[in-house]
Amino acid sequence: MTERLELPISGMTCASCATRVEKRLNRLDGVEATVNYATERASVALADDTATTAEDLIAAVEQAGYEAVLPSASDSAAQLHHDPVDDLRRRLVFAAIASLPLVALGMIPALQFEYWQWISLQLATPVLFWAAYPFHRAAWINLRHGTATMDTLISIGTIAAWSWSLVSLLFLDAGEPGMRHELTLLPERGGDAGGVYFEVVGVVVTFLLAGRWFEARAKRSAGAALRALLELGAKHVSILDADGVEHRIPVEELKVDHRFIVRPGEKVATDGIVYKGISAIDRSLLTGESVPVDVHPGDAVTGATVNAGGGLLIVRATRVGADTALAQIGRLVTEAQTGKAPVQRLADRVAGVFVPVVLAIAAATLGFWIGTGDSGLAFAAAVAVLIIACPCALGLATPTALLVGTGRGAQLGVLIRGPEILESTRRVDTIVIDKTGTATTGKMTLQELKVADGVSEAQALWLVGALQNGSEHPIGRAIAAAARHLESEAVPVDDFANRPGLGVQGTVAGRAIIAGRPALLESADPALALPPDLERARLDAEAEGRTAIAASWDGAAQALFVVADQVKPCSREAVTQLRELGLRTVLLTGDNATTARSVGARIGVDDVIAEVLPGEKADVVKRLQAEGHVVAMVGDGVNDAPALAQADLGMAIGTGTDVAIEASDITLVSGDLRVAGDALRLSRRTLRTIKLNLFWAFAYNVAALPVAAAGLLNPMIAGVAMAASSVFVVVNSLRLRRFCARRDADPAAGGAVSPAGARASATA
Repeated sequence: MTERLELPISGMTCASCATRVEKRLNRLDGVEATVNYATERASVALADDTATTAEDLIAAVEQAGYEAVLPSASDSAAQLHHDPVDDLRRRLVFAAIASLPLVALGMIPALQFEYWQWISLQLATPVLFWAAYPFHRAAWINLRHGTATMDTLISIGTIAAWSWSLVSLLFLDAGEPGMRHELTLLPERGGDAGGVYFEVVGVVVTFLLAGRWFEARAKRSAGAALRALLELGAKHVSILDADGVEHRIPVEELKVDHRFIVRPGEKVATDGIVYKGISAIDRSLLTGESVPVDVHPGDAVTGATVNAGGGLLIVRATRVGADTALAQIGRLVTEAQTGKAPVQRLADRVAGVFVPVVLAIAAATLGFWIGTGDSGLAFAAAVAVLIIACPCALGLATPTALLVGTGRGAQLGVLIRGPEILESTRRVDTIVIDKTGTATTGKMTLQELKVADGVSEAQALWLVGALQNGSEHPIGRAIAAAARHLESEAVPVDDFANRPGLGVQGTVAGRAIIAGRPALLESADPALALPPDLERARLDAEAEGRTAIAASWDGAAQALFVVADQVKPCSREAVTQLRELGLRTVLLTGDNATTARSVGARIGVDDVIAEVLPGEKADVVKRLQAEGHVVAMVGDGVNDAPALAQADLGMAIGTGTDVAIEASDITLVSGDLRVAGDALRLSRRTLRTIKLNLFWAFAYNVAALPVAAAGLLNPMIAGVAMAASSVFVVVNSLRLRRFCARRDADPAAGGAVSPAGARASATA
């Protein structure tokens, strides 16, 4: 089995750094790695037959000039990942204070006294060697490993400006006071070799630090949604020992089968089953559902949800630690944020070769303008090329949008398994919706019982209820639940056999019983066909959208059980929203055609495909794909897993089975079908944001490089533009934090956000 590791990485300053680390890791035997610059993590898959160890991975990262630790080493990881915001702020404040007089001296003739250049030197030197130290340090590390990054461009550009100015001041004629007194978009033309550019050093470093500071703050904000999600859990819990005595312990010490208390207003400490008590659970911070859900003994509850009712609950823990739903959500979101969308691959390839190309362009620019005899312009143009071309925006375009989009999705109950899923959401044109448990509540109840002459209802319910105890199908469970009051102890069933999609059969109290579709009975023996009165009852029930189950024993059809599943109140609205997205909606079910059409009409789907056996659901998806459709599938059960895996986009209802969730691309944490529309809209908006970011990053570099090389751009303005491009990309991504779920909107209020939606937005 493939082993996966998440390695925190320190020292990366641009997309080129991430590309270099990724290439170094992928050279190792049996390693497939992706490195994310925004999250500062490497997602590594180790083949099961590889000899490569975690220590080899760390060594490879260090050989590339960066630092990494194993995620299990939490103390080291925390030390490695210090927050750079405070350090950048101190350097930025110092550079800004020093740059103000630098600009004033360089641009205002009245301030240019006899030795103003020497004052400028003293102000610019600490800006260059202390405030800009992070750039120089990264450039030096890269130089030692024979590579270049955006820090190389910044370091060369600022050191060149300072060195040229120093040489000019010491050995050449730096010019008379007032020689350079005008701040323009264009560099000096026709100037001699004696011009000083100390203010260029100060302004460029200040704006680059400002851009990196804004970038660091934005990256921290972008990851806030996931951090807030992972911090939702309770910190302490009250447990009951074998004698019923209450003890308060840290939640880390909680074990499976411990009974713990959840008082009104408290958080549920971990996943479990209600052992005693009745109350209402608020799941809004985890699933986005604004209405609390009533729970009773036997109902499942999820860790980090809140007891919003007035009742005290005693819960038996079923999953703790890394196995809880909250921990699994965190893992899924982290994996999605660490991965790369296909659209990012092009940006990575460009960033990998961009810096050497820019260095070549800068050298060519310098040589060309020196050849024309304009050495002052040659220097200014070369520095402008180095500064303007830093590929930060390219590296941030995709990761920041993913970081914000997936974090916001987690708050709304939408878990996107990986960034490549975003491309699928854009292309989907057909969505297949499983009926039971997805469009309906999935909680079947026995509505009516019809029996043949000479058979008592109690006898029929006792026999068939005992047989259905071995069934996992919702219809079988409904009949078994209705029969439980007739017998306090379980009745043994011999020769039990489950016929998927048809029914069950077995022997109860010496009687061979078959219960399921009438077709199952007739296939076993034509004599088991329903008598006229039971056939009429079946037709009437199916005309009303209910399900009829026939049962036979003693060589004849003896009873008809009418079971109904309620359509979820939100299903019709969900289908309407999906159709508004331009999707063809299809209801898929194993129920008979009459029942399926009745449910389909109530929720408003375009097509209904009924009487499909569990193993045939994937075939239906294949057939739709063969017709040229790009298919999404929404389901919740074990029998939906093959279809979810076959679909171009699989969406599993989070209240369903683990198998279905594992086979899906997107998990809808709540049971609300409207989340499917929210998931598609959020995914598409995230993809649009990524494409806008990449367009801006590419367009900015394509347009700015020729302008700088032509000598039409002042180096200081280049620094401002480069910093602004990175800030634009990050701020544009942060707009995804304002994404609102449609289910939180009040139509009567013109789409205003409900209190639950507003609370989720504020948390984001």
